[in-house]
Amino acid sequence: MTSKLQIGRLIKWNDERGFGFIQGNPSQPQVFIHISALKKTKRRPKVGDEIQYSITHKKGKIRACDASILGATSQNTPPRSPAPLRHSQSKRPPVPWLQVALVSIVPLLGSLQLLTHSGIFAPLIVYPLMSLVTFKLYAEDKSRAQQKQWRIPENILHLSELAGGWLGGIIAQRRLRHKSVKRSYQITFWGIVILHQAIGLGVIVLFLQGQL
Repeated sequence: MTSKLQIGRLIKWNDERGFGFIQGNPSQPQVFIHISALKKTKRRPKVGDEIQYSITHKKGKIRACDASILGATSQNTPPRSPAPLRHSQSKRPPVPWLQVALVSIVPLLGSLQLLTHSGIFAPLIVYPLMSLVTFKLYAEDKSRAQQKQWRIPENILHLSELAGGWLGGIIAQRRLRHKSVKRSYQITFWGIVILHQAIGLGVIVLFLQGQL
């Protein structure tokens, strides 16, 4: 069962995890809100927004549902034309080909070993294919961030990198200047890169020892 519509202010918001808390009546407890409860809005919420919502109870907890950001509904907010890029902004940094070549050596040699000695060609297809997919995910996520739309979850980006698209992630981070500063993201990202390096090195060593 849900209550009638109420209006409160968003006092806490974790944009990465997509949840926060609304303060309605000061005498009442804060109300939990997940981003999936927000409807008819073209941008992500931020602290200070006035939220119109209903209250529902789920697993004994008070939650907001059927919520919207006042003044930011899709009916009332016409799409804005993107601001023209300055000449300096339109230039993208070059692809770091030297770095790409260095981190590609070990996985490439491992993949060639698998192809030459075992006839397994999957890595030589998966790496470039998933790198392309990952680059497109980065580009889409940055576009959404610039337009203040729903973002692609970081775990989706990391899964794509783990599936072999980490090389596309390196290129996208440098080329698009996206996800290259956030420390927690970089720790996970480079952990994935090191994992693939270790796998490639392990394959090479096993072949040299004649165990594959």
